[in-house]
Amino acid sequence: MTVYILRRIILAIIILLVVTLVVFMAMRLLPGDPIFMVLTTGDMNNITTEEIERVRQEYGLDRPLIVQYFNWLTDLVQGDLGDSIVQKQAVSIEIFRRVPITLNLSIIALIIALCVGIPAGIICALKRGRWMDTLVTIFANLGITMPSFWLGYLLIYVFALQFHWLPAQGYTTPGEDFGKYLSQIIMPIFCLSIFPIASMTRQTRSSMLEVLRQDYIRTAWAKGLVERRVIFKHALKNGLIPVITLCGMSLSYIIGGSVIIETVFNVPGMGRMLVNAVFAHDYPVVQGCVFIIALTVLTVNILVDISYGWLDPRIRYS
Repeated sequence: MTVYILRRIILAIIILLVVTLVVFMAMRLLPGDPIFMVLTTGDMNNITTEEIERVRQEYGLDRPLIVQYFNWLTDLVQGDLGDSIVQKQAVSIEIFRRVPITLNLSIIALIIALCVGIPAGIICALKRGRWMDTLVTIFANLGITMPSFWLGYLLIYVFALQFHWLPAQGYTTPGEDFGKYLSQIIMPIFCLSIFPIASMTRQTRSSMLEVLRQDYIRTAWAKGLVERRVIFKHALKNGLIPVITLCGMSLSYIIGGSVIIETVFNVPGMGRMLVNAVFAHDYPVVQGCVFIIALTVLTVNILVDISYGWLDPRIRYS
């Protein structure tokens, strides 16, 4: 187990390096110069070429790309994500101010997906071929194929603009106004959770149908055990292994989807900050946000891999 975990951690570090390098180079290939984002209109009319080069040197953008990358990597190892070119403050301060908002939406969306998707999949497996199975499967297929940004705009049009039931945008902390907080997160969380709910429903249904055909399940039925005991003690635990894998993938989808959803609903989370930084060519912010997202996804994947041994003792790590 220890050797396996160490190998996974080393692989995760390599993946992080590759991701950061790709993002670093991709941002430099975008057209435009971030220096012009920090200059006012008056500066643009009066500044000279020498002064532009001085500002570029101040932010370290005059050095070769490989030197810039390794300088950023060295600072990263020391816990320094750099300073924002546009905001002119530490990237880590801005990120950790917005991370709780993104995590709040992501964790709630994942919990809802687990609480709805897994029971729905179990019910579909037990009621296979009946009207409930057909109905839930249709909704699950719709949830998988529906673009989250289109759903977000549709919800805004119906519930915010037409019926005026929910606010169209914004975010309020629970401590500031809990009622307003609930009304503002309903639509973003629904958009973030609809795809994980649909995918977990389909995967749980498929896994449970496969497990229910096993000989030991037939033996449990033959012994006269009650349905609840057969399902939850014998079938569900073995059927959860693919679902747990999907949970890790769903969290990755939710965190990645927050980039779009936070922009649609104007939520001041890390996803929206990342989008704004891309358009502003704010290299340190983009690199810092992508690093945090990649680190979170890789950590979740490692925890998912480790959980397999607890779900099925037959699984051995080598």
